[in-house]
Amino acid sequence: MSKASQKKLSTATHNEDKPPITRLSATVRPGGSLEVLSHLEVSDLLDTSARGLYGLFRRCALAVLNCGSETDNAKDIFDSYRDFGIHLIQSNRGIQLRLENAPGSAFVDGRMIRGIQEHLFAVLRDIIYVHNEIQNNPAYDLDDPVHITSAVFHILRNARVLHTGMDPNLIVCWGGHSIGRSEYDYSKEVGYQLGLRGLNICTGCGPGAMKGPMKGAALGHAKQRIGNGRYLGITEPGIIASEPPNPIVNELVIMPDIEKRLEAFVRTGHGVVIFPGGAGTMEELLYLLGILMHHDNREHAFPLILTGPAECADYFDEIDRFIGIALGDQARQYYQVIIDDSEAVAKAMAEDMERVRSYRYDGNDAFYFNWQLHIETDLQHPFIPTHEAMAKLQLNRQQQAHLAAANLRKAFSGIVAGNVKEDGIRDVERHGPFMLHGEQQVVDAMDRLLIAFAEQNRMKLQGDYSPCYHLALE
Repeated sequence: MSKASQKKLSTATHNEDKPPITRLSATVRPGGSLEVLSHLEVSDLLDTSARGLYGLFRRCALAVLNCGSETDNAKDIFDSYRDFGIHLIQSNRGIQLRLENAPGSAFVDGRMIRGIQEHLFAVLRDIIYVHNEIQNNPAYDLDDPVHITSAVFHILRNARVLHTGMDPNLIVCWGGHSIGRSEYDYSKEVGYQLGLRGLNICTGCGPGAMKGPMKGAALGHAKQRIGNGRYLGITEPGIIASEPPNPIVNELVIMPDIEKRLEAFVRTGHGVVIFPGGAGTMEELLYLLGILMHHDNREHAFPLILTGPAECADYFDEIDRFIGIALGDQARQYYQVIIDDSEAVAKAMAEDMERVRSYRYDGNDAFYFNWQLHIETDLQHPFIPTHEAMAKLQLNRQQQAHLAAANLRKAFSGIVAGNVKEDGIRDVERHGPFMLHGEQQVVDAMDRLLIAFAEQNRMKLQGDYSPCYHLALE
């Protein structure tokens, strides 16, 4: 690990209420799995044109270095560090990264924190691999669902997160990055109970309900003397700035878009626990329900538990009510709600792992990658939440339930973009709120749910929330 070549460069204060922003410059060597790049790969990264990778790499690298930020507004983060630069240095001994005006919080006594260093090079590894081996590889037809799943598999395999020879034990934990202290503590307690039972954790890698289960599981693993506990974080370039990898993550993967990120969760995970959250958590829940309700998956062993502390009972009642109205009562059979009982959650998941194991074994499927799960093409193709695309979504019940779930997933994905993603925020600033049209019962239920999220401060970390959407009848 290299020392910063210069001490503190500058402290910039944007207003009197904000603490100074410390910036450092440093040269660092790879930490983790990446050590050597070809000259062509270096050229791609150094290409600052619109077609080059430099802009993408710079944004993702800044997000990783900005771990611990108290804002989830990607636009604000990038605006605050306009002078940040990252440069690739190649020699016969490998590569180095030269950082200019990087967030000082990524360093201790002039040295980059080891976990952040590993995350930084995971970003470099995945961006290069996806660009060279997936997106620009004629062997892949990314309009073909089989090829999309194969791409997800190869990205995960290249990141070395597909572990063979292990029984099902990876629990995906979803939930909000903007949650209260009691909800965070509860998510940590659930993680602790899971860890005591030898279960590993996969999350979206950010703060809040993504960090809590990992932190709790780390303690549970320590008590059981489990030295190889897994804390897998899966993210994508559009969300990484608002949800930078938390310090517990010891395996980080950057998927190319939200849809491949979601598919990576359900292909690698063996069960899902959902904690309280906002629009992003609803997007994840609707995505999974859209898969489980498909007729090809109705017998699939994939446990799903919604849970939170006692004060969240009304929150989950509202979620359950919305699902019943929008997707029908049959959708409720695919999950169970457990309130204020972390031990019951962990016991249920541990018991369900044997059911998952039997199902995979009988179907001759891998434990490390869920090949048998059918995912409709509509859930695989990237949804770009433009104003036009959002206005065209069919938010009604005059369609099969799994298709209704897919359309609602896209609506919530657009709301997430308008809330925290740089492009989405700028689009809303230019053109006004997204327009969403649907039938009255669905629109009314969605409006009630989103108002509750806003009142509970689940839509953003700081400040008053101004809706990035407008609901109307079709």
